[in-house]
Amino acid sequence: VLDLIKKYDVNVIAIGNGTASRESEEIVANIIKNTSVEYIIVNEAGASVYSASKLADEEFPDFNEGERSAVSIARRLQDPLAELVKIDPKSIGVGQYQHDMNQKQLNESLGGVVERVVNEVGVDLNTASSSLLNYVSGITKSTAKNIISYREENGKFDNRKELLNVKKLGKKTFEQCAGFVKIDNPQHPLDNTTIHPESYDAAVKLLDKLGYTLADIGSNNLKLDNLDYEELSDQLDIGVITLQDIVKELKKPGRDPREDMPKPVLRKNVLSIEDLEEGMIMQGTVRNIVDFGAFVDIGVHQDGLVHISQLADKFVKHPLDIVSVGDIVDVKVLDVDLARNRIQLSMLI
Repeated sequence: VLDLIKKYDVNVIAIGNGTASRESEEIVANIIKNTSVEYIIVNEAGASVYSASKLADEEFPDFNEGERSAVSIARRLQDPLAELVKIDPKSIGVGQYQHDMNQKQLNESLGGVVERVVNEVGVDLNTASSSLLNYVSGITKSTAKNIISYREENGKFDNRKELLNVKKLGKKTFEQCAGFVKIDNPQHPLDNTTIHPESYDAAVKLLDKLGYTLADIGSNNLKLDNLDYEELSDQLDIGVITLQDIVKELKKPGRDPREDMPKPVLRKNVLSIEDLEEGMIMQGTVRNIVDFGAFVDIGVHQDGLVHISQLADKFVKHPLDIVSVGDIVDVKVLDVDLARNRIQLSMLI
């Protein structure tokens, strides 16, 4: 492992939270204790589903299923969204009632959530996989494959308009998808934003009106605070909300909304449930939410439960009103039951 760390200049090791995770964590922590490398436990739900899929076979024809799972776990740390879209949403997380629901409605609802997330984050046209492109508004499975084929034959996309050269991608599809695909270092600066090509003229007029050019986008020269949106909206003949979105993108082109989220907790040393003491304050990641509370990973392999009554110092109707899966939270250890392997936590610190 140390040889691999040196050879590939590794700085983080991803460990799946499945079988033998605890033993792997202890070994890794021991190996890296005198290095600058850190590790993180990654939720591997659905990795085995992916590794046995036709897609995994196409991506890694020479790998066995264990190796494919390892790649999936590592990629989830690099870009979770790009990797998780390859798996049926039902296989990603664990809920209370998913098996009792109408499966068709459940699939439609979960698919809709994934599509919303992909479109909000945006997709890099030159690096996105077929699975990721497939969730972009207006793009079908066959169109996604055609985009990949075009990219392989003609090299990277330099501008969004090139999409119109892709087989079976017409003007209607272009109108639907253009605002959700981005290009890094494009010919046209606005192609690296979520501004739709239909609003390019308005964006250029706005810049011109304020004394800037397209070259100023993303630079410190661009001052777009304290604007009178109502007045500018009338002058440019576009809606206030559209104008606000344009300004947000001009300030920070290529922005990923996930950058605002808390960073994952990286670890150097391993803790066990036996090391926990009542009153300890720890940082953890919300792994699962149920009606009666939230399960938080505090790095001891066994998730602790924050009961709904311990989430906030006010009445909480449902845990989702307070926390979301993936949130980084500070918790206090209330009780440790070694016999039953249970940990009770509180967010009332």
